[in-house]
Amino acid sequence: MTNEPTEPDDAFEDLLAYLRESRGFDFGGYKRSSLLRRIQHRMSQVGITSHQAYLDLLQVDPQEFTALFNTILINVTSFFRDTDAWDRLRTEVVPALLAERSPGDPLRIWSTGCSTGQEPYSLAMLLADELGIDNYLKQVKIYATDVDDEALAQARQASYGDSDLAGVPDEQRAAYFEQRGDRLVFRPDLRRTVIFGRNDLVQDAPISRVDLLLCRNTLMYFNAETQQRVLNRFHFALVPRGVLFLGRAEMLLGRSRLFEPVDLKQRIFRRLAHRSTPIGRTGSEPAEPSGLPDRLHEQAFAASPIAQLVVGVDDNLVLLSDQAATLFGLSRRDLGRPIRELEVSYQPLSLRSHLDQVVAERKPIRISEVEYNRPGGVAHWFEVHLNPVVDGTELLGISVVFHDVSTTRALRLEVDRVNRQLETTNAELQSTNEELETTNEELQSTVEELETTNEELQSTNEELETMNEELQSTNDELQIINEAVRERSTELNDVNDFLEAVMTAFTSGVIVVDTELQVLAWNAAAQELWGVRRDEAEGRHLLNLDVGLPSEVLRPLLRSALAPAGTPREARIDSVNRRGRSITVRLLCSALLGPDGGQRGVLLVMETVAPGN
Repeated sequence: MTNEPTEPDDAFEDLLAYLRESRGFDFGGYKRSSLLRRIQHRMSQVGITSHQAYLDLLQVDPQEFTALFNTILINVTSFFRDTDAWDRLRTEVVPALLAERSPGDPLRIWSTGCSTGQEPYSLAMLLADELGIDNYLKQVKIYATDVDDEALAQARQASYGDSDLAGVPDEQRAAYFEQRGDRLVFRPDLRRTVIFGRNDLVQDAPISRVDLLLCRNTLMYFNAETQQRVLNRFHFALVPRGVLFLGRAEMLLGRSRLFEPVDLKQRIFRRLAHRSTPIGRTGSEPAEPSGLPDRLHEQAFAASPIAQLVVGVDDNLVLLSDQAATLFGLSRRDLGRPIRELEVSYQPLSLRSHLDQVVAERKPIRISEVEYNRPGGVAHWFEVHLNPVVDGTELLGISVVFHDVSTTRALRLEVDRVNRQLETTNAELQSTNEELETTNEELQSTVEELETTNEELQSTNEELETMNEELQSTNDELQIINEAVRERSTELNDVNDFLEAVMTAFTSGVIVVDTELQVLAWNAAAQELWGVRRDEAEGRHLLNLDVGLPSEVLRPLLRSALAPAGTPREARIDSVNRRGRSITVRLLCSALLGPDGGQRGVLLVMETVAPGN
């Protein structure tokens, strides 16, 4: 069960003051009942019942600010929301705006409370259809603002799901969106014409020279006084006959003296020519004719495009221009308050010491290069003039004028930067010229070297041609030799096959070793006799083989056969064959001589004999 919101208390006002001071959000102009209900809704979500306890939570958990602002600033939006209103805008309002302007004139649009971007992108599609892509890119700038940084970050991505584009006709979806994975992204060239930024309608200065201003279902969150202040800013922002497009929930403008209805049902209005009332006036209060000069003076001072304050000799704020009120977050309610109690007394600079100096010396003071960082990260630079206001010899007060020199300072800094860049570029250019001269000399030398190298290459080429002919002749000779080698290889294969057949035909075991006693041949009968395969024996030292021939018997026989005048030797050896049976082996050991009579190795022939033979 939902509890009704209680009445605001001091702790609630402290909570609002903390939001204003710590995050730059001033909810003082919002309807108290709606604001209280939404804050208490968020408090119930985190299980907190008192405003003081919730204030304590905000002080220790910065992440809670995001959830709270998302609850207060309900971001409900869609493409072409309220189709009938957008149809009227497309068929009558936009064509009329264009007809009142020369071809090619720039068109400036301001979409306030843009949330996640559907509204400004809807405008972009509507105007691109009306003007054509090329003219749209040349003429249109759309400024889209909101106080919700998270929503602005999403809007800058220009990426939406299929469900988000439910209100976009198929032909516009095909023309203005690109498929990227499972998302649809607004065309990059048109996206660059939409400029997103943070702007608080209550505190920040409005965008100026706007032809069409959209503020749909945003004013309803403000109380009557704040609504009128915002409307005054809208009146200032719009060009003569500029169009204001509101949401269906906004009913106040039907009685406003600032705008005339174009289509009251669809909440479309046109700016009236006269100046808006100053901040703090509702625009509905009657004025007495006898006060006309004072009112004219007050209105003229308020209408000054320069931020200006007048402080009385009693240190109270006496006069306030609209520009100063917008810039420093002041209102008509601050008139008559001591300047020391106002934030403007210590930022963007400490005014009190300068005011005391003007009172003491009765001389103007000028302070240059005064920086003021507004909420939202917008930096302004001022030149502040403090002038005594005197009547004869009597000091009536001090005028404090804030001349915005941000543009001039930015230009000066840019000129300084460009000059430094030019100096650096000139030095680099001089260095480059010197390097080019050196490079040209090196290039000339390289060309001469290349000519010499070319001559050498030509000579080398001739030598290579001669060498190629010699290689061709050598190749022919090698082919002849190769053919002879193939014939000899065939003969050797035949001899080897013959020898293999001979060795296999022996029923006696035959072993051939070289002069180092390395096994060269091992026939099948030897394998059958000793159980050692040919591939296991060949290439190994005979005396290292584990066979039934004792080395003490073999070694003298082999040494005798390898002697210069070696003669065949025969021996009978009692041994064990591969099957583990005792046998008697007759071993014939003879020298293996080469064609030249030189010692080549030893031939061992082994056969088993019956005992006693």
